[in-house]
Amino acid sequence: MTLAAMLMFPDFTQLDLTGPFEVLARLPGMTVELVAKTRAPVVAETGLAVVPTKTLADVPAAELLFVPGGPGTTGAIDDAETLAWVRSIGNHAQWVTSVCTGALVLGAAGLLDGYRAATHWLSMDLLPLVGAIPTDERVVRDRNRVTSGGVTAGIDLALAIAAELAGAAVAERIALNLEYDPAPRFAGHPRAAAPERVAELRAKSAERQARRRAQLERLKRG
Repeated sequence: MTLAAMLMFPDFTQLDLTGPFEVLARLPGMTVELVAKTRAPVVAETGLAVVPTKTLADVPAAELLFVPGGPGTTGAIDDAETLAWVRSIGNHAQWVTSVCTGALVLGAAGLLDGYRAATHWLSMDLLPLVGAIPTDERVVRDRNRVTSGGVTAGIDLALAIAAELAGAAVAERIALNLEYDPAPRFAGHPRAAAPERVAELRAKSAERQARRRAQLERLKRG
């Protein structure tokens, strides 16, 4: 039996978590636990409340660590208990994984030092502050660290892990069952999006990105 511990914290991005959850929960021999500081429902960025199945104290070890992203990563990094749990689990897990800005949480816990990693495109320039090597790919594997770009990339990450753990045929069956066959009509990455849309989103998120940069620079200075 393989245990996947999926961290939750206030203001996480729900699809970062729920997309990969749908894949991992369908893997034979996999137990997935939604882990938070308490058993109280955790409210995601857009208001969806998700009920944890375990607390941090309930899960001292896991074969797979998963960290989502979202605005709440700032609070998670500042929370000593959460960061200590991530560090402890990650130091002994067979797989250390994240989606979106969850990579910054892994990095703040010292788990990405010297590793190639991905995160949401808006935060790629922050990865060096946590010792990671920014790699602009949808899913990046470096040894037992597997990280992905933003939000929807989490499904690709989970399918890649499924193929690694159970074989390509199992991953293909899961993808087929979920009818995972993206056919987007709108560009979802700066390499293909209209420059004005990219500039608009950068401007909208500038204040949050500046706060994250200051937070990580303080952490780096110790």
